[in-house]
Amino acid sequence: MFPARLHGPVLSLFRMVTGVLFLCHGAASLFGILGGNPMTGHALPFAEWPGWWAALIQLVCGGLVLIGLLTRPAALLASGSMAYAYFVVHQPDHLLPLHNGGELAALFCWSFLLVAVLGPGNWALDVLLSRRRGVATEPAARPSVPA
Repeated sequence: MFPARLHGPVLSLFRMVTGVLFLCHGAASLFGILGGNPMTGHALPFAEWPGWWAALIQLVCGGLVLIGLLTRPAALLASGSMAYAYFVVHQPDHLLPLHNGGELAALFCWSFLLVAVLGPGNWALDVLLSRRRGVATEPAARPSVPA
């Protein structure tokens, strides 16, 4: 349906948007900006477990995924942190995300898992650095579409 030449750029845009949204959540919770922590409206106390550490992961991994640097490991860590958030914070209240407030955690978890598996797309520092080192990079995975 869409030309194959769009797969890498669209994956890159998906990665960048997901990264910036995750970064914003971390910045809000760590620094009290952009409305602050969604639960309190303020910055989280320094080193408070698990919220402050989760926000640090959001800030750092969101930034790395946004620029496409260390994309796969950062996306995998971000995905795992959101799986933890879903199963520890949200799922005990109710099974379904719609009823337990875990929609964002579930969406971020699966979005970052997709980026970890498919890679950063064409527009990423990882790709640029690998080209400079002369390392062959894997092309962005192309899903097979039934005819």
